[in-house]
Amino acid sequence: MCQNPYQHDGTQYVPYEQRTGNESIVYFTRDLSPQGLMKLYERVNAQICGRVGVKLHTGEPHGPNIIPPAWIKEFLKKELPDASIVETNTFYSGDRYTTEQHRETLKVNGWTDFTTVDIMDEDGTAMLPVKGGKWFTEMSVGDHMLSYDSLVVLTHFKGHTMGGFGGSNKNIGIGCADGRIGKAMIHKKDDNDWGVAEEELMEKISESTKATIDYFGKRVTYVNVLRNISVSCDCEGVEAEPVVTPNIGILASVDILAIDQCSVDLIHALSPEDRHAMVERMTSRHGYRQLTYMKELGMGNDRYVLIDTDHDDRRILPADAVQGVKPFAV
Repeated sequence: MCQNPYQHDGTQYVPYEQRTGNESIVYFTRDLSPQGLMKLYERVNAQICGRVGVKLHTGEPHGPNIIPPAWIKEFLKKELPDASIVETNTFYSGDRYTTEQHRETLKVNGWTDFTTVDIMDEDGTAMLPVKGGKWFTEMSVGDHMLSYDSLVVLTHFKGHTMGGFGGSNKNIGIGCADGRIGKAMIHKKDDNDWGVAEEELMEKISESTKATIDYFGKRVTYVNVLRNISVSCDCEGVEAEPVVTPNIGILASVDILAIDQCSVDLIHALSPEDRHAMVERMTSRHGYRQLTYMKELGMGNDRYVLIDTDHDDRRILPADAVQGVKPFAV
């Protein structure tokens, strides 16, 4: 069997025709609104039950690009009235480094006006096994996570300073690892707090994610919002680079690899001038290794059927999905 030449090279985008294996289903809408969010979630929520955590990036103070809290308010009220948003503290010092700072930031950004936010590492940590990893045998997460039955991963898809892009994989891999132990395991190398980069970082993020999704099994689902796509992560807050990539829409799937791969494919389907900034960010940071390593770990499929929920559930290609997309004012 021939080895995939892109397998370990995170600078190389793997075209669809060069991928092999089964296909998963990914749902798509251009409706960037609470209604679009709810429409897609209802396609992928069959296994969500019991006590539900909603993992999203709540952002740094006044961060301009996060999923709007007003959307989440409507979403939770209709779909998950008893759920809690779940987060963890940061590894870097700043406005979410301690639980006290984090709670103040949540208040500033308006999250506490309508829901509860569980800072999962507030009281301690727990170790989850990493099956089949090459860097870790276990990963440290906030111990509150073990009190949840299901996890809804609601992700603002964007660029990332170190990871190239931040999709569902990054939202879980970094976002569920606790702020002191788990995030240090991912980022720290020798005496350098930020010594891990490129392929090694992508692989460690993915192994961290695998620990969490293996824990929840089928009781985890994914929604990616492709809106306000800066090359910067929401952790950069008001210092984020300007948005130069057009808004695209919302995706949903029960397959984490399929939804992140489709998100990347939608970026590549944009015109050269519209995709340039994000492609450069993903390429220069070796971000595509997130996708190929998730496939190696058996975390999902990089081939998928893309279903256009705006047009009678017809099957479409990523290029068809972005036809007519123009930059939005943000």
